[in-house]
Amino acid sequence: MSTNTEKIPAKVVAAIVATGLMSFCGVIVETAMNVTFPILMREFSITTNQVQWMTSIYLLLVAIIVPLSAILKSSYRTKTLFTVASLFFMGGIIIDALAPSFWLFLVGRAIQGIGTGIALPLMFNIIMEQVSTSRIGFMMGIGNLITGVAPAIGPTFGGIVASKLNWRWGFYSLIPLLIISFVLGEWGITQKSPIKKQQIDLFSMLMIVFMFCGFVTGFSNLGSQAFMTFSVGGALLIGILGMGLFAWRSLTLKEPILQLRLFRNKKFSGHVLGFFLTQLISLGFAGAIFAPLGGRILDKFGARKPILIGTSLCLIALIAFTVSGRHLTNIFIALVYILYMGGMGMCMGCVMTSALTVIGKAKQSQGNAILNTLQQFAGAIGTSLVAMIVAANQSHLNVVRRVSTAIGTQKAFGMLTGFCIIIWISYYRSVKK
Repeated sequence: MSTNTEKIPAKVVAAIVATGLMSFCGVIVETAMNVTFPILMREFSITTNQVQWMTSIYLLLVAIIVPLSAILKSSYRTKTLFTVASLFFMGGIIIDALAPSFWLFLVGRAIQGIGTGIALPLMFNIIMEQVSTSRIGFMMGIGNLITGVAPAIGPTFGGIVASKLNWRWGFYSLIPLLIISFVLGEWGITQKSPIKKQQIDLFSMLMIVFMFCGFVTGFSNLGSQAFMTFSVGGALLIGILGMGLFAWRSLTLKEPILQLRLFRNKKFSGHVLGFFLTQLISLGFAGAIFAPLGGRILDKFGARKPILIGTSLCLIALIAFTVSGRHLTNIFIALVYILYMGGMGMCMGCVMTSALTVIGKAKQSQGNAILNTLQQFAGAIGTSLVAMIVAANQSHLNVVRRVSTAIGTQKAFGMLTGFCIIIWISYYRSVKK
């Protein structure tokens, strides 16, 4: 139990806010634009399959760049990375706000993805490196609050902008936040770790591209197309091959893109398993507001209490959803969902803090890269798994659609309950005080 109440320096706070704001903008622009699909289809005269590339190309670039975060942190100054990320993101925003054609719009989205991919790990690296041990849990909670609120308010924000103004204002409105972020970052970000240039292995990069392109494509089509098609089974096979070859290559290199040897640490592996399974369901606003509370408990009592309490709340909520099944009222859904997301929010930042603590300061940037990469990977498959179960029941059960949907949803909750049991056991075995 820590009694240290060391104050966080103003420059460190500014650096965290700056990188947090950019991460917030990166997440909100992703979710806000999803509700504008019909408007963009009309304006650019494109099909549904084409407009989906607006999200796909952005997520793919983020997923490909995030694994490089440890090498980038080691090879370049933190402020340089922040400046490059800011310029890329701002440039992409301006291109999209002014884009006369959909193809130029996609170029802007790809540039934004590069900026976001560089920026996302920066905030947590700065927190772990520059915040005193007694305040790390709380600041990691604040970081998760920033990134957790964005996807919750993004669709509402996008809908209001598209209906009241114009979809282009979804990009224009972020410019003031990005300017504030840039000014704070240029003033507050300082270099604490030494610079050591590392080479990026091109074969590993190619395998990362295959892995994420294959998995994102395959899981995205899993609920709507037959498994034995190239767009599902073929894409997933490419993803599996890419993942296997990337793992093999990483274990043969002295300085790989991702240090997979960290999984030899059983405590770290247990944290990562739970973290990955939890990330299969995205963090919402109700969960995000509990993240600082979980961090505060960690700072006072250690990681075990908030992580196990939070996971237990999630498990209770999922069991309630599964048992109630087809007899859910709106009030019941709201109350149980708040319980679930509150539990998730309480434990998520603590899991990241605890996982990075058990591997030591020297390896934290690599651990952060692994966690952020898994977060992107889990985000690509989580929703697709649930949608697949619901869609399969809708197609194969000879009952009215309302009933088949309810049955499918109950089975999906059963799957999530199974995941949550594995998560609880994993944390119980790996997380210490």
